[in-house]
Amino acid sequence: MLRAGLLWLSEQPRVFRFVRHNGVARRFAARFVAGETVESAVAALRDLNAAGLSATLDLLGESVSRPEEARQARDSYLDLLDRIRAAGADANVSVKLTQMGLDFDEALCLANIESIVDRARAHGSFVRVDMESSAYTERTLRLFTDRLLPTFGRDHVGVVLQSYLRRTAGDTETMIGLGARVRLCKGAYQEPAEVAFPEKRDVDASFVACLERLLIKGHYPGIATHDEAIITHARAFAQRNGIARDRFEFQMLYGVRRDLQTALRRDGYRVRVYVPFGTHWYPYLMRRLAERPANMAFIVGNILRESVRRT
Repeated sequence: MLRAGLLWLSEQPRVFRFVRHNGVARRFAARFVAGETVESAVAALRDLNAAGLSATLDLLGESVSRPEEARQARDSYLDLLDRIRAAGADANVSVKLTQMGLDFDEALCLANIESIVDRARAHGSFVRVDMESSAYTERTLRLFTDRLLPTFGRDHVGVVLQSYLRRTAGDTETMIGLGARVRLCKGAYQEPAEVAFPEKRDVDASFVACLERLLIKGHYPGIATHDEAIITHARAFAQRNGIARDRFEFQMLYGVRRDLQTALRRDGYRVRVYVPFGTHWYPYLMRRLAERPANMAFIVGNILRESVRRT
């Protein structure tokens, strides 16, 4: 019932209009979303860089349904890459293929994402092809491995793998074989049990197994988690195996466990913060909560935990 209610709310334009003009709601969203404009995202980026943290900027608004929307998103990313370069910022971008038109025109999607990666390459930057629900996993990996990686190389384009999917151990080995840069996360979409592990302990075990393989054999993996037990394991595993701290990075979400981000950076680890922005922040937050309603408790718990540690 909670999930259905959140999804219903995410689709109500009147609610969206009200929330966008509600001070309390905007202040809550501002913790997790860096505003609605490129300017606000770049401002957040400057603050992160000043704290020694690198960033990945993510324009919200996946699952577009019209070619003009996909082209507009492409142009926004091209502008964003130009702004990052002009600012001399330590940042790259993350792109969802459904935002580029994957749902209705794969050729258009490929042309759009190639334009973005080509601009990133010209600027000496990098694009992370983000992962969505399991319905898109195979198509995303196919476009990445068959077209993007051979064309642009691993220094300019990478991909995301989700440890809750049963297929990910095999995909990890494939990406290692290709020398691809992988961002490993747990995954947050609601999936059937035949596709994804339903139990947290199994998702965690899959994450740990994949991160160990990526640390040993992978090319500069991103370990994307706020789970302190897994972070502690990754640190100990890297130390035992002589893996230098510049061979991987920890990645976290904007506004979540800022205390942990700072502590890791202070200990000499590379830390990258994923920074979402854009006018679609309300649907984004509601859908993220609806995909796994437990995310609501996770977010509130992390806010409280961070607050307690600061007192």
